Amino acid sequence: MAETVLVTTHDLPLAGKLRDGFRHGGYRVELFTAAEDVASIDDPVLLVLTGGADTDAANRHTRQASRQGLPVLAVVAPDRQASTTPAATSTFRRPADPEEIVLVGTRAIERARLRRATGIVGETDAMVEVLERIVQIAPVDATVLVTGESGTGKELVARGLHALSRRRHKSFIPVNVAALSETLLESELFGHEKGAFTGAIDTRKGLFELASGGTIFLDEIGEMPLQTQTKLLRILEQQEFHRVGGQKLIKVDVRILAATNQRLEHLVVSGNFRKDLYYRLNVLTISLPPLRQRRDDIPLLVDDFVRDASTRHDRGPFRGISPDAMEILVRYRWPGNVRELRNLVESMVVLAPGREIRAEDIPQNVRSGEGGLALVPSTHGAQRAGDDRASFRPQLEFIFRTMMEMKVDLEDLRRDFEEFQAEERRGQVLLPIPDLEDDPLPLAEIVYDRRDASDQPADSTDAESPDATTSPATPIEDTEPADPAGAPSPAVAYRPGMTLDDMEREVIRAVLDSVDWNRRQAAEALGIGERTLYRKVKKFGLEED
Repeated sequence: MAETVLVTTHDLPLAGKLRDGFRHGGYRVELFTAAEDVASIDDPVLLVLTGGADTDAANRHTRQASRQGLPVLAVVAPDRQASTTPAATSTFRRPADPEEIVLVGTRAIERARLRRATGIVGETDAMVEVLERIVQIAPVDATVLVTGESGTGKELVARGLHALSRRRHKSFIPVNVAALSETLLESELFGHEKGAFTGAIDTRKGLFELASGGTIFLDEIGEMPLQTQTKLLRILEQQEFHRVGGQKLIKVDVRILAATNQRLEHLVVSGNFRKDLYYRLNVLTISLPPLRQRRDDIPLLVDDFVRDASTRHDRGPFRGISPDAMEILVRYRWPGNVRELRNLVESMVVLAPGREIRAEDIPQNVRSGEGGLALVPSTHGAQRAGDDRASFRPQLEFIFRTMMEMKVDLEDLRRDFEEFQAEERRGQVLLPIPDLEDDPLPLAEIVYDRRDASDQPADSTDAESPDATTSPATPIEDTEPADPAGAPSPAVAYRPGMTLDDMEREVIRAVLDSVDWNRRQAAEALGIGERTLYRKVKKFGLEED
């Protein structure tokens, strides 16, 4: 059954256009008057107020919609402030564009559906942006990399992408890469043939085969061993793989979603993650903000977690949280993010049934703001007990990664500067010849003479010639050492006013002169075919002197 959009009849012409627009999108539209109630309509998904936003009826409608969790769109007068429309998700000033209202309404419906399907809660700008990105990305099959600190809800995002995709009726398989050893991970992902290793008593399908047609979610992708990364890269590029110990090539149709709480670019620099796999995974990205950056969502999350915990533990009605206690929760930094908040709320529901949660009921470490662990870069390998230097290892690793990134940038800058210095010493800038039609001329150089006329000797030919600045360039004797065969490397002097055809003609003439007009050798030196060389000789009217 089609979902129902409610549209008020305050502005009948606008309501008619909205009805046509939403019906075109596949929704059923109900037009209702101010006297009717939203609660009387079965399963509505959106309320649109076409006018009368300041009336008692509109206020009643928005309150009813809020209790049902419906997004509300309101059309208001040009001089009306948006904030004066209670519970409105979005407002539009009259005269409003019906197509814009339909577009915004459709996205609001999809966000609400996404919240119901995944449990993602949040109304701050950061979370609205995340939800919008999920709605935008979900319909395509491209790989998505979800980043964010531990506990921010990366798997919920992955489930949301699957729920809104065309694969939603197929399997969604989450895999925690960090929880499996290297040998077991490869067998779990790709399957194995009978006898592939000790204990492989039968052929087994891997998770990629089981997820074919659906979605596989690789959590903590940064912990994947390099050997497994190579096989994953082939699946991303070719959608095919071999089972462990198998010879048969297996084709799959699976969408890959990946998540990490690490900086993959740091792992690439340190050699723990393949660069090509990083670029292949990083096609589309969704970055989840930590909870401390969206504090306004904390009351909403607390309400949602209270309802869930009360239902699961059968604790009866929850009396709520006092303003002082809520202020403490909002002010806390939450290093464990949403996961830490959920666990704390669940403990409060269990330990304080039948009464309001007060500030003194919140653990001391949260009240003092000292709870949780410091978020530092992860280290590989256990620290030795009693080693005073162990506490410095996370900081040192962070410094090392940063220095490695700076080293890469500095090496590039150093090479560029050394080349620039060498060119300055020669008084020349060597410019590569652009592609000329389909045939590059890789062995030729163009020399741009940076010296002005005042640097030339008094008896210089160019200084005496009145046409020196406009005459075509001519081959000049190369100042670089000759090659092993004794022939100088051909070069052409570039001067302002020359065109690409001028440069190409003089380069070809210089190379032909250097090989005594042996066209086969000239073609080889230029890296082009003999036919192409004949055609260019004819084009430029070049003849042997």
